[in-house]
Amino acid sequence: MDEPLHQPPRLAAHREPAPLRFLRAAKRLIVFSIAMIVLASVLFAGLLLYLRVQPMPPLSFSQSTELLDVHGSLIDSFHDGQNRHIVDLSSISPNMLKATLAIEDKRFYRHFGIDPRGLARAIWVNIRSLDANSQGASTLTQQLARNLFLTHEKTWSRKIKEAMYALQLEMAYTKDEILAMYLNQIYFGHGAYGIEAASNLYFGKRASELTLAESSMLAGVMKSWKYYSPHMDYERSRERQKLVLTTMAKQGVITDAEAAAVYAEELNLLPLTDKESSKAPYFRDYVRSVAVGKLGIDERLYDSGGLRIFTTLDLHAQENAEAAVAKYLEPHEELQAALVSIDPRNGHIQAMVGGRNYEENQYNRAFAETRQPGSSFKPILYLTALQQEGFTAVTRFMSEPTVFTYDEGRKTYSPQNYGNKYPNKLVDLRYAISKSDNIYAVNTMMQVGPERVIETAKSLGITSEMEPLPSLALGTYPVSPYEMASAFATIAGGGIRREPVAILRIEDMYGRVLYEAKPREQRVVAPQYTYILTHLMQSVFDDGGTGRRVSDLIKRPVAGKTGTTNTDAWMVGFTPELATAVWVGYDKGRAVTSVEAHTASPIFAEFTERTLSAVPPKLFEVPEGVTTVYIDPATGLLATADCPNPRLESFIAGTEPTESCTGHGAEPLPQDAPQQEQERNWWDDLKRWWNS
Repeated sequence: MDEPLHQPPRLAAHREPAPLRFLRAAKRLIVFSIAMIVLASVLFAGLLLYLRVQPMPPLSFSQSTELLDVHGSLIDSFHDGQNRHIVDLSSISPNMLKATLAIEDKRFYRHFGIDPRGLARAIWVNIRSLDANSQGASTLTQQLARNLFLTHEKTWSRKIKEAMYALQLEMAYTKDEILAMYLNQIYFGHGAYGIEAASNLYFGKRASELTLAESSMLAGVMKSWKYYSPHMDYERSRERQKLVLTTMAKQGVITDAEAAAVYAEELNLLPLTDKESSKAPYFRDYVRSVAVGKLGIDERLYDSGGLRIFTTLDLHAQENAEAAVAKYLEPHEELQAALVSIDPRNGHIQAMVGGRNYEENQYNRAFAETRQPGSSFKPILYLTALQQEGFTAVTRFMSEPTVFTYDEGRKTYSPQNYGNKYPNKLVDLRYAISKSDNIYAVNTMMQVGPERVIETAKSLGITSEMEPLPSLALGTYPVSPYEMASAFATIAGGGIRREPVAILRIEDMYGRVLYEAKPREQRVVAPQYTYILTHLMQSVFDDGGTGRRVSDLIKRPVAGKTGTTNTDAWMVGFTPELATAVWVGYDKGRAVTSVEAHTASPIFAEFTERTLSAVPPKLFEVPEGVTTVYIDPATGLLATADCPNPRLESFIAGTEPTESCTGHGAEPLPQDAPQQEQERNWWDDLKRWWNS
């Protein structure tokens, strides 16, 4: 039997040692990981490069425009839907910054817009729940991106866009800039956008002044004002505040003891109220008309561009004006008033009242060109006359019923004095001004010529249309209170016409100057003439003058002129610091009674004295070229020692009387007497002011 063929034995399978196999696998994993990291880095770098060149939606913060008075105090703020006042990060309390970062994004300064840790945690939770809404991981930058560019819907696509916009924001801005944008943008409820508006709404202070207790409360409100506003649910807001403080303590920002002490502080929370009315609503509307209508400021920019409008208004003067108008109109239903006050030294409008109640009627009567100024127009006539050769303070006319002819004798005009009262004798200019003598005024008009009076009126700032008729002497052509205040400010300013100014400067939200006032100044009358007129107008407040009823209210040198028609009552006057026009009447042409007409003067007097209460009385400056002598009122000649009623009167040097009154048989008064009289008057004025 044949033997089986020999088969060689099978070789045992060769196996690598386990450590070697592990090392080889680890190597492959490392290579793969490095490749993935490189790929991810390349992809991320590509994403960043892509985002870098992609334009972001434009940043646009609607914020409130502020109207400020001459001292920088807030008159009013207004906005187009969003009450917001943007501030720099340096103008926000560090307490607010710390509280915000602690509760919203503690790693804000360490991530690049997206927090990988938070993102990984959120993705894991969302995957487990199969719900994209279950867990959020938005950084502060992502929240800003969402609020600026996106809706608040919770979808994967929105979250991806949010992350991309966050990266773009981080590349375009510094961390501090992003934090500032966030705090200026976030909504705190009740119409307050941004930390400055919220600080004012909740606590009545600026964001820079917030305490830690107040900051922790507002940091809690940011999550959802509907749930955590103290005005919606106080207890819930307190719980949220406690969470903010506890979180700050856990992060080591404050200690546990500090957190407890801050939480125990009592917050001075302001109640929610309706928006207060503007402190100067008629002036506010006027400023808007100037800014938009004359300066060309875009309306949208004006309403919501965060402008800062620096005005000439003095809130102290404005409050006095509103109080005086309210006080003296209160007994008279439906009676209206207007007041305009201008600083004659610079043309600044310091106060403006356009009616008794802005809420009921927004029509600004300060610019109503339908009201006759009556006798308050006469100083313009007399200023014209004083500039004519031969006309002085002692020029005399017969005051008696008179028929004047004009238009080459074809027409007549028969004015009457108030109450048909006539002295039936020669009277001079001081008498005519203090008593408001109409016959003297028309005599002056006929001598000077109405065309010249119209020229003077226009040079002083009156733009209303007038016709060259004798009745112009009695203020029969309508002018506005604004025009009258402007004209009298020119007289008070020594004949220099300073264009009235309401807006000094307009700045945009970045502090760039968009407009700066450069008002025009022009000398239109020599100061000697305005001084002589001013000296004469002071007699309106003397015994027997038309303004005598308020003389006890006035504690300083004041020049003025009353005016009354059937439908209008005026007091227009000035001190060296203020020129003010007050009008009183009805809107529908209803006649004013004598009692109602007498409200204009006390409004003027009380406003002037209250506004200047801290200012010592000041004499009107006497310019060079003016001489002052005693005259005999009965003759207009130089007074002698025996004259029964000598009167101090001012003249352009060289026009004063040179002949003495001989009817009393005595020598002229010494030439130094006028100076003594001025010093006595100044001392009397000072004592009256001091004792008031």
